Amino acid sequence: MAPLYPPLEPADSGEIPVSGIHRIHWERSGNLDGIPVVVLHGGPGAGSHPSYRQYFDPEKWNIIQFDQRGCGNSTPFAELAGNTTHDLISDIEAVRIHLGIGTWAVFGGSWGSTLALCYAIEFPERIRTMFLRGIFMCRRSELQWFYQEGASHIYPDAFEPYRNHIPVDEQHDLIKAYHVRLTSEDEKVRLAAAEHWTRWEMTTSKLIPNSEELAKTIDAHFALPFARIENHYFMNNAFLEDKHVLRHVERYRHIPSVIVQGRYDVVCPAKSAWELHKAWPESEFHIIQDAGHSVSEPGIAARLIEATNAFADRN
Repeated sequence: MAPLYPPLEPADSGEIPVSGIHRIHWERSGNLDGIPVVVLHGGPGAGSHPSYRQYFDPEKWNIIQFDQRGCGNSTPFAELAGNTTHDLISDIEAVRIHLGIGTWAVFGGSWGSTLALCYAIEFPERIRTMFLRGIFMCRRSELQWFYQEGASHIYPDAFEPYRNHIPVDEQHDLIKAYHVRLTSEDEKVRLAAAEHWTRWEMTTSKLIPNSEELAKTIDAHFALPFARIENHYFMNNAFLEDKHVLRHVERYRHIPSVIVQGRYDVVCPAKSAWELHKAWPESEFHIIQDAGHSVSEPGIAARLIEATNAFADRN
């Protein structure tokens, strides 16, 4: 299996003001004259990570990362105002224009796949190829599966503390109940809700959970924007019509794309990836039989690296 490339430091970085209050942080790594690729992180609210650079040959790729509004090194911290899917699509274009890039590849998993597909609907002419993982189309059924009932049948032990953090009379709508707490004026209430929300997702994101993922739940710099921004988007159905990605498949059908999906992905079940591929049979589709949701699971990582290498070799 293709191994990860060695860790890589940014070659360049900066900030772009994208609204009256928001500034987004960006970084470039690898060969700045190479094939440009924008890496769209998950969440929303998770922030980018240095390890994402390791999915690309640094001699061939110009690797562009940015922290979406309110998370990572972007400011203001955990801000919900002016933070919608349409704003993020505009920010992707702002990064492209700021860096003087004509067309680029797009790499995204989980919420990053949602954002990649939404960007492709709006700006298909800017995209050379897409590498997508852990497909999430932010439909109401997908949100209900993970945050209300569905994944709870597979991880009842992990779901119980997430559910029981909320009083019984509010448990019929857990996303809404968490929204009340994550937007509370009481910092302790916000942080406690963020920890429970984040722990539920971190516990289920890998086929075999590890301590590194679980440690994120008590890191307020990660957990608060992750939970708060994610919940804000999901309370608003990601500011999209329910089947937005599928209804507009003709906009991006022509873009050469690879879909990599873990068979045992509980966060974003394989049904969504399969339904997308059925609507978009031109996409190259791979099920990884021994993987869950995380991009770092060996089978998923290897297949993504094989895909980025193959594209670089052809270009």
